[in-house]
Amino acid sequence: MVLTLSIADRLAVADLETYLARARRLEDGSVRIIAQSNVVAVYSAIVYPRGLLDQSPTVLGLRTFELAEPADFDTVVPVRSLLERTSTAVEGSEPGDFPITVTLPHEVVTVTWAGISPPRGGWVRHDEVDSRVFEKVAVEGIEEVAASVPEGAGELIVQRVRSEVWGRPIVGVEHVPAGAAFAVFGLRFLGRDEPVTIYETGPWTRLTTQRGHVLMRRKPWTLRR
Repeated sequence: MVLTLSIADRLAVADLETYLARARRLEDGSVRIIAQSNVVAVYSAIVYPRGLLDQSPTVLGLRTFELAEPADFDTVVPVRSLLERTSTAVEGSEPGDFPITVTLPHEVVTVTWAGISPPRGGWVRHDEVDSRVFEKVAVEGIEEVAASVPEGAGELIVQRVRSEVWGRPIVGVEHVPAGAAFAVFGLRFLGRDEPVTIYETGPWTRLTTQRGHVLMRRKPWTLRR
């Protein structure tokens, strides 16, 4: 079955293209697309565990877009392929075209993080945090990862370093891992004078700005002897 997104106009498709390009630079994997009625939610995994022993948090980027025609599906597709198709849609359209149809790539079924569904409602607003806090943590973390990974290091070493750095709690906001700062900074969701609002529901925490959302799932408590 061929799935499509009917997006309002050229600017909206270009906005989606920009988001996908930023997500791909952080993690060149897949995106989860959930279309319901006239809204589509596009989730990108920025940090997530790669195996049973991997202690990385699950950190997802999220942008929503208005659809010109209603749709109802939930699929996971390669971000690289979807980015190529949004680019083609933008290049082949004119400023006045309405709507613009983006045909989705074939679904991938081996993405573990996509089996975890963030809640859509029940969010309770908590703190507002200066965006510079997250920017500082992200920049320092990026520099630490770069300095800690030796040249020619294998994937296991790279992932171990990333897991250690991005799994640390942020000082002053201990329930938020550094990986969330990496996501909100790398996806360019931070505004210079706009605070980041924190919401929570169950095991989930959400960072929200006018530019987008970052969601993270806290790990359940375990008893160790």
